[in-house]
Amino acid sequence: MTYCVGLLLNAGLVLLSDTRTNAGLDNISTYRKMFTFEEPGERVIVMMTAGNLSVTQTTLARLTEEINNPEATHETSIMKAENMLDVATQVGEMLSRVTAETKTRMDRMNQSASASMIVAGQRKGGRMRLFLVYPEGNFIEATEDTPYLQIGEHKYGKPILDRVITADTPLEEARKAVLLSMDSTLRSNLSVGMPLDMVVIEADSLRINEQRRIEANDEEFAAMSAAWSQALRDAFTQIK
Repeated sequence: MTYCVGLLLNAGLVLLSDTRTNAGLDNISTYRKMFTFEEPGERVIVMMTAGNLSVTQTTLARLTEEINNPEATHETSIMKAENMLDVATQVGEMLSRVTAETKTRMDRMNQSASASMIVAGQRKGGRMRLFLVYPEGNFIEATEDTPYLQIGEHKYGKPILDRVITADTPLEEARKAVLLSMDSTLRSNLSVGMPLDMVVIEADSLRINEQRRIEANDEEFAAMSAAWSQALRDAFTQIK
């Protein structure tokens, strides 16, 4: 499985994914689940994937082929699309098509062809947007009332986001929130694992401002995890 989370804030976008893929306890691999597309000053797009690996890899490969196609148009290439809504539409159509192509073969082996994606970014002249794209190609969008979206094993990391994240949350606090959300998931679900990929995009910068891979031996993440555990124990003890 996986866990990916994206925050849409007034200050910018914060996105985090793990890298574990497993097909049973004895078949665990590491695959990148966050992909970035950038034309600084014009547009920036980030995608995160969860679900069937063959579906997500094929979808991304075809989207990338269209980006590199010299005959691509604003209707076929996410890097030429007129706005982020059109980007989400293109991703949804491609994901739906690949899912349908794969489903018949996967059904014969009693395996799921389901996959979902988070799509985030901004185009020059437009606003930042964050979408969750379903296997059928339809999608929902983050709003001021619900400024975050998750895919994969989301239940363990959701409580902290519900309690601390609003549209006005500063980027530094948002970084901390997504990392603690991931830490809670890592603690409770073995199908989610290190390393982690994180991207931060400041509002209207139209470029990636921070991109970081967090390895299993990362001292900063380990210290944050330990501090969070101690804070929870202290809070538990203090409640009468």
